[in-house]
Order: sequence, then C-alpha cells, then structure tokens
Amino acid sequence: MATPLDAASIARLSLHDPAHFNIQHSQTSHRLVLLQHWNIPTELKVLELGCGQGDCTTVLASAVGEKGRVVAVDPADLDYGSPYTLGQAQDHISQGPLGKRITWIQQPPLDYLSSLPSSLANQHQIFDAAVLAHSLWYFASPSLILSTFRALKQHSKRLLLAEWSLVATHPSAQPHLLAALAQAALECRKTSSESNVRTVLGPKQLTQLALAAGWQLETETRVQGGEGLLDGQWEVAACLSPSFASEIEERVKDERERAVVLALRDACEASLQGIPGGRKGVRAMDVWVSSFV
Repeated sequence: MATPLDAASIARLSLHDPAHFNIQHSQTSHRLVLLQHWNIPTELKVLELGCGQGDCTTVLASAVGEKGRVVAVDPADLDYGSPYTLGQAQDHISQGPLGKRITWIQQPPLDYLSSLPSSLANQHQIFDAAVLAHSLWYFASPSLILSTFRALKQHSKRLLLAEWSLVATHPSAQPHLLAALAQAALECRKTSSESNVRTVLGPKQLTQLALAAGWQLETETRVQGGEGLLDGQWEVAACLSPSFASEIEERVKDERERAVVLALRDACEASLQGIPGGRKGVRAMDVWVSSFV
C-alpha cells in the first residue's frame, strides 16, 4: 500500500449513526489490523465471501486502490440486518468514492463460484486473493466450508481467513467465548439458522479443511480485539436473552443435551461476575488471522 489507510476516513464511508460513530470506527480499525497480516497491495482483484454490510469491503477496496477491484458476495436477503439492512449499507457505499471498485453479488458463495468459468485456462479470471473475514461461522456446516475452499482453489491464488479463535487472552473476553459456544450448541440442533453463530470451528479445524481442499498454510497469528470492538457484548446479550432461554426449552428435547446448552449459558452468565462493569466490560475474544496459498 502506497499510503497508510486511515480508519476514520474509511469508516465514514459506511452507513452509520453519527451519534455512535465509535462503533463503526472500531469495526473498521479491526479490519485494518487484519489487512496488515494479509499483505494486499494495490491493483489486485479480490473476492470477498460473506461481505455483509461491507465493514471489510471498504477496507479491501481502499487497499487495492483505484485500479483494483473487489467482488463482494453475500447470500443474505438485502432486507436482512440491523440497524441498517444489507441493501441500505451496500447502496450507501456504492454511492461513495469506493463505489466503482466494488461489485456486490447477492448469492450463496458456492453458487457464485460454480457459475464462474474455469480459471485454469484463463488467467484473467483468477482472483489474486479470496477473503473470508468473520463469515465462516455463518456457514451451515463444515462440509459446506470444505466445498467452498475447494472451489476457491480453482479461482483464487490466495486464501485469507479471519475468524474468532476460541481463545480469550484477556479475561474479560471469556464471556464472549462461552456465549459463542452456547449459541452453537443450540443452533446445531436446528435444520436452518439465522444466528451469527451457526457452525463453530476453531483455527485447527479450519486449517484442516483448507489443507484438505489443497491449500498450504503460509502464515497464521492471533490478534486481540480492541476495546471498542463490541461483538463480545452483542453475543453475550443474545446468549443471556429470555428468547434464547425459551428456544433452548423449545428446541432441545433430550434432557441431557438441554443440560449441556444451559450449562454453557450459565457459565457465560457466571463469568461476568469477575469483569469490571459486567456486560459493558466484556471484550471480544482473540481473532485468528491466516493466509493460505
């Protein structure tokens, strides 16, 4: 990158509540930390799977520069999301200075990859890098992730991943870890899910899937989320909500299985006792950042 990227400037390009700009700024700052470990120079063609409202898309588009390109794919309906929908957030970004660098695709990632022509004979069809940033837990199953990794091998030179690591280096991140496991324990018992946590896989399992798909691990590391990153607080709130408790009773019929989910929820709640500020003091767990070739 020719010049350092400024988190505040990039964050302002996303649709956000000015009264809570610090939330968007923290999300953008976190993506810039990921970018430092991925080494994405200008003029690249990057594919992003699971782009959502574009928190990482704007950072990628800023990194590749005016001659670069980002194809951002997400399967969710355009009216999905809160406080702004995907459609609203993506349209807002498209109308800004990065709009011409970004192509939004509303399609399941594997369907999109299957629609692409073979890249082996045409180098111009190959993406320089494929990015999945905090989107892997949204996949319906490990087998779907494996199929996606295999398809990406045919269309991208590099595979760049970032996901919650299931490690809480900071004690205040422990509730986030437990909340994620509690939600996963419930969601895996549903035939379909709209949760943020659908399939929980740690770095070891994700690496095994990538290797099985033909990728080779280039680099990996763990980074701690900044204090302004509120994902941990959001997931703890979801886990401890009355609706979550009701779902456990409704969905988990076996009493022993129900006891496991409830134990994880209870552990999440109990872990708040040692955190200054309680829920408001919860931090996000560490993030695994990796590069495969």
